[in-house]
Amino acid sequence: MKTTRRAWPKAILFDLDDTLWPIAPVIIQAEETLHAWLATHAPRVAQQFTIEMLRQARLSLLARKPEFRYDLGALRRAGLVEAFAKAGEDPVKVEQAMTEFFAARNAVIPFDDVLPGLLRLKGRVLVGSISNGNADLQTIGLSNHFKVSIAAHQLGCAKPDTAIFHAACAELGVAPEDAVYVGDDVLLDVQGAQRAGMRAVWMNRTGSTAHLEHEVVPDAMVSNFHELVEWLQREHG
Repeated sequence: MKTTRRAWPKAILFDLDDTLWPIAPVIIQAEETLHAWLATHAPRVAQQFTIEMLRQARLSLLARKPEFRYDLGALRRAGLVEAFAKAGEDPVKVEQAMTEFFAARNAVIPFDDVLPGLLRLKGRVLVGSISNGNADLQTIGLSNHFKVSIAAHQLGCAKPDTAIFHAACAELGVAPEDAVYVGDDVLLDVQGAQRAGMRAVWMNRTGSTAHLEHEVVPDAMVSNFHELVEWLQREHG
């Protein structure tokens, strides 16, 4: 008996941070780079606020203004504005500080399997991205692999809200049921995409069992792009 295979999805959309590259060490380095810049160009801020103090101030600001959860860059900028004001530094320098931070924040190194995997998908499906963060694919050098890139700050909503998944599908011109979403977060990515009517693949690079804890059943679980492409070929021929 022949196994019935599904047609290839029309689109595959990806999460970015921790799916295409590790983000924690990049953010740590970016915050150290920013603080070193502050020490030189806005010393009163650097003297009054450690990296951890700036982080705690952002969390406090987010608690007061939860709308910032849709734009983490705006949250960081607002946090610096408050710190500059308290330290008596020139607020004009905030934008220079943000430029330094974003340059370091986008100095990511994709996992080794990412570029070969994207190249294998080229021509087979439409490729897009959906992110709650503020990675810049053009700065990173991967924008040519993505037809659509949607970020939470552009829409004013974030994963797992179904609206952000539907917006990306609409921009690609495909129905949610004809698209697959790939991400590392069981709740934001897998559960969010499935509730939006998409199939969802869990990019589980760490061997996590979070899906059992949260009772989420991914349509597939892979540890890298090679396994993702193998699943696509096995399921769709």
